[in-house]
Amino acid sequence: MRLPRRERVRSVGNRTLDLGWPVAVQQTLNTLMRTVDILVTGFFSPVAVAAIGLADLYSRIPLRIGMGLGSGAISLSSQETGRGSSDTRDRAITQALLIGLLCGIPLIAVGLLFSEALIGLLGANAAVAREGGRYLAIVFAAAPMRIVGFVGARALQGTGDTRTPMVINGGATGLNILLSIALGLGVAGAPRLGIVGVGIATAVGRTVEAVLVVVVLLSDRTSLSLARPRGLLLTRQLLEVSVPDIVGGLGTEVANFPFNSLVLLFGTEANAAYHIGKRIYQQFMAPLFRAFRTVSSILVGQELGAGQPDDARSTAGVVAGISLTTLGAIGVLLFVAAEPLATLFTRDATTIGFATEFNRAFAVAMVFIGIYFPLSGALKGAGDTRTPFYAGIVGSYVFLIGASYLLAVVLDFGLTGVYVGIVLSYVSRAAIVGVAIRSDEWTELAARMIAGRESAEE
Repeated sequence: MRLPRRERVRSVGNRTLDLGWPVAVQQTLNTLMRTVDILVTGFFSPVAVAAIGLADLYSRIPLRIGMGLGSGAISLSSQETGRGSSDTRDRAITQALLIGLLCGIPLIAVGLLFSEALIGLLGANAAVAREGGRYLAIVFAAAPMRIVGFVGARALQGTGDTRTPMVINGGATGLNILLSIALGLGVAGAPRLGIVGVGIATAVGRTVEAVLVVVVLLSDRTSLSLARPRGLLLTRQLLEVSVPDIVGGLGTEVANFPFNSLVLLFGTEANAAYHIGKRIYQQFMAPLFRAFRTVSSILVGQELGAGQPDDARSTAGVVAGISLTTLGAIGVLLFVAAEPLATLFTRDATTIGFATEFNRAFAVAMVFIGIYFPLSGALKGAGDTRTPFYAGIVGSYVFLIGASYLLAVVLDFGLTGVYVGIVLSYVSRAAIVGVAIRSDEWTELAARMIAGRESAEE
């Protein structure tokens, strides 16, 4: 028997808050870790800052692989939790962890053999390429652990346990930050290793996180456990869900290169201002919209697993409404405080002016971000990662790059065209997933996947 509308909204709202705040805390700590690494590196030299910035573009590859496999893990974990099939869920999670481990191994070889050359490909001089290569080699050495840690955390979240991943990630991230300061700057009796120390800190932190995740899965702390893989059905379903998400994530990262080049056409100050606006957006807003996306995946996946597609659709709408209200209100605050926030990062008047406008562009986009992320999370909870993939590609290449270039350069609107392009990129994403969520294709996809797993159990 379905709850009355008002009671259902209240129930979903309470579950969203209960599941979402640990995810938001976890994401805030992850973002803070990167900020601390950049601040610590700033004490070394401009070469080190440039090196870690360029290396970070490549170090996001294991992150994107982990996020993609994590989508498969949370989809199957939440669905099988809702269905009450712990055996199939445990086998799916074990396979996701093994696939993640295997995907990370080639990156170790890439880091050891080609890290300096990869930094050089981005136009870095010899000194920057050498320093960036040393850092990237260390970070890639921990790539399997980073992927395993991410996949394990998403698997736990799929069962409705968002606090254990927060505690694990919080401890590993805290260790990462302390080691970055100690090994990077040589404090508390530690050797001063510079950028190498920052890299070691990252590798140690991610390794500790992966080990803790596996330990938890082997313990009685959670209902999840590791189980011997059996058959290829779960492998196929995991890859069907994960691959579009991995490709889409990497495609979005690639889009940043031409977009940065486009903004650079308007000067160094404009490019610096864009990165200031993006850092403010990432630090203060990303933890929230990522939390809403994760919560939507969990709740929708579990309801689909329980055979309740109508409830799943209703839940997606409620979470999206809460997200829209929350992020819309924050967007208003960001719009009003756009200039004071910009002054926290620079004293250059020209850069402040540009950064203020970028902040306001992100503030306007916040309305559509508030819709896009929870609805894309709902689709991923159902196993549909292709629609968010299409949305990301259209948003990044047709609007963020294409519309921005058309408006800014061809039609000569200057940076105003870029601001409009940023907003349109999220308008298009929200529209694509919004249309998809109104259809029955995503619930039917989940039903087919679940039916396939049920047949394999017989």
